Amino acid sequence: MGINRQRQRGSRGGSQTRSCTVFIFALGLTAGAVTITGCASTVADHTPTAMGGLPEGAPARPSSPPVYPAVNDVPPPRSSAVLSSAEQKKLEDELAEARKRAAAAAGTAKPSAGTASQ
Repeated sequence: MGINRQRQRGSRGGSQTRSCTVFIFALGLTAGAVTITGCASTVADHTPTAMGGLPEGAPARPSSPPVYPAVNDVPPPRSSAVLSSAEQKKLEDELAEARKRAAAAAGTAKPSAGTASQ
């Protein structure tokens, strides 16, 4: 019986080693695939169309990358001034009237939560 137990232990260790080897191999293949995909865009430029390359009428890739705006660029100041309180009140009243007209035209005369009679 002692010999059978040793054989059983040996067979378990072999399958664990084999699964570990397969895992490491799969991990290496995955890492290689991820590394190669970084080159895919430049490789596609030189691959024939029949093998999955760019089609015949595709525009050429730009020779220089696009220029990004500077980080510290500030937009120019606005040319329009801030509304006074009277102008703002007038615009709010006009919007409230337009909302009432639209509600009446749609057949719903209920005032919405934003319109309060003053």
